Amino acid sequence: MNDLYGIFIQMENFMSERSLSQPVQFVSGIGPELAGLLARLGLVTVEDMLWNLPRDVLDLTHVSRVEDLQADEVQTVRGQVVDIDGRRLSAGRTLTTCLLDCDGAYLQASWFNQAWVRNRLVPGGTYLFSGKPKRRSGRWEMSHPRMQYLEEDDQAAHGGVLPRYGLTEGLKMHTIRRMMRTVVENYVDLLLERLPESFRSHFHLCTLPEAMRQVHLPQSMEEYAAARQRLIFEDLLEFEIGLALRKQRWQQKGQAPVLEATAKIDSRIRRRFPFKFTSGQNQAIGQVVQDLQRDIPMHRLLQADVGAGKTVIAIYAMLVAAAHGYQSVLMAPTEVLANQHWQTLNELLFDSQLNIQLLTSALTSAQRRDALARIRKGEIQLIVGTQAVIQQDVEFHKLGVAVIDEQHKFGVEQRAVFTSSKDSPHVLVMTATPIPRSLCMTMFGDLDITFIHDKPPGRQPVVTSRIRGRGAQQKAWQFITKQLQSGRQAYVVCPRIEVTDQEVAAPFEMPISAEAVYEQLSGNELRPFRVELLHGQMDREQKQQAMERFRNQETDVLVSTTVIEVGVDVPNATLMAIMQAERFGLSQLHQLRGRIGRGNYQGYCFLFSEADSEEALHRLGTLEQTNDGFKVAEADFELRGPGDVLGTRQHGAMPLRVANLVRDVEILEQARGAAFKLVESGRLHDLEYQALSQQVQTRFGRLLSLTPGG
Repeated sequence: MNDLYGIFIQMENFMSERSLSQPVQFVSGIGPELAGLLARLGLVTVEDMLWNLPRDVLDLTHVSRVEDLQADEVQTVRGQVVDIDGRRLSAGRTLTTCLLDCDGAYLQASWFNQAWVRNRLVPGGTYLFSGKPKRRSGRWEMSHPRMQYLEEDDQAAHGGVLPRYGLTEGLKMHTIRRMMRTVVENYVDLLLERLPESFRSHFHLCTLPEAMRQVHLPQSMEEYAAARQRLIFEDLLEFEIGLALRKQRWQQKGQAPVLEATAKIDSRIRRRFPFKFTSGQNQAIGQVVQDLQRDIPMHRLLQADVGAGKTVIAIYAMLVAAAHGYQSVLMAPTEVLANQHWQTLNELLFDSQLNIQLLTSALTSAQRRDALARIRKGEIQLIVGTQAVIQQDVEFHKLGVAVIDEQHKFGVEQRAVFTSSKDSPHVLVMTATPIPRSLCMTMFGDLDITFIHDKPPGRQPVVTSRIRGRGAQQKAWQFITKQLQSGRQAYVVCPRIEVTDQEVAAPFEMPISAEAVYEQLSGNELRPFRVELLHGQMDREQKQQAMERFRNQETDVLVSTTVIEVGVDVPNATLMAIMQAERFGLSQLHQLRGRIGRGNYQGYCFLFSEADSEEALHRLGTLEQTNDGFKVAEADFELRGPGDVLGTRQHGAMPLRVANLVRDVEILEQARGAAFKLVESGRLHDLEYQALSQQVQTRFGRLLSLTPGG
């Protein structure tokens, strides 16, 4: 009885005392049943509800009647889809049309070369179409209009700006709109404003309660846009302040060795390379040299497109350290890439007195013990390996430079291993997967950034073509055959290793598994040539030997999975066929393409794909149009978001409440500038910024290691 009485009192308190932490079930008009549905959306407290911003808004304030349309002015009409048609035109083009019934008057919409639109249109569905109408043959038409599908609850509305929220089964839009209005009207004033009035005035921002009210209950699109910008700005500002504090903490944490690249050292290093550095490489070296000669630890991200020669900068920095008696370590994500770096260093330094150690899991226990002892004593100057180089039993004698190659394959924790001691080495982070600008300002925002855009002389852009249909496939293999006859080599990349039941059931179709493709090419299309198979399930020695034979031109064609995606460098390989290319990400396709055309011969990449979805067409079309990895990365980011672009799901969950890194890059740049200025000036410690500083610690202290001892 006492327990029931206690629960009753607790419920009364929740219902009588307003609080952001109040469970939603105690909000007037919600109750336990609706609270259960909201919980599926992660909405448990009043604060959760307030931060559940509309996914978009429906602007019904300026919907025109068909009879009132004006030619060549952007207008919006509302109607029901009564007819859909899709047809193929000459030269592979497509035309999709639909007829919209707008209260008895009709408008025709058309889309050229966007066959995917047909799948987006629901027969009988009600839509808003926005665009510039034209009058043709007595009928109004719109080309490539923007369309918004109206859900059942939207169709009942006839005006105003309506917020649209994410739903779950059993929850209607009109119900969540009603609940959101109740929460906003009764609790929005409890939100704590963390931005000082002077700061808000400088950036023309309204208060947090005002912004929250206007984003949920907008009176106009202009009001909604201004409110949303205020919320996004603060979201990004707090995260960028965390990054600025993290960078400041690293710089103050330990003292790095001063490694000056004197004219003598610079000359000796450059003589080791059998080529002149490009202007981009020289610029990158200049920035790295400036960092090395300071006692503040370098934390620099080097971005270079595939084939731009970023490894040169890493080796240069490592040799500067060696010239001053310090050790260097280069960590790569795979044994294949680690082996290649080790071979490169051995070739460059074959007659030097420097000792180079390859440290991977391939070493026997005895070999590893011996290597670790020599590293600990300082007898090894250059260490190359996988994550084996950061195991607890690895002790460096005097580490001056740490290089992390293909940073996106690692997490922040691996990078932090090199900065955990009092005497920190200089850290150079490298990637040949160009990172979109907004990700550079967030995930890598605590690093200084260097770009290399140019490529070594003689490199020609790879010619990329999508191959669709049996006739095009035959022509592609005929072309590849002629190139192989002239002495070139080819990669054939497959999305999977083993043969599937589907491939067995379709013996006359081109297979897509590595094993089946190997059998097919060996016995048919490429029978006269030496074809070899390489994939991740082979043991280490088999993979290494297969790569060596291909590198030494003992093999003409290498049928492989994405194990060759990063770091494999065979200048004579100029051909690549990618089977079922739509299965790969855009940046991944660009990385694969980067394995060819690395010498003086023209490269050719064939994307075998029968897919006609919107994303596939956009992705493969982008590769046909550009070889610029930075443009490819931006396009990939817009399509797939941060998680897949970086290749690791752990990066996909950005710790942001409302910001979208694709959409909000301009606000991000403004917020980043303000955040770093606050931290560098020391104003963040002022009393008026105390609430903002505390919020940064609450949201990001643990994630960014901002807490004492982190």
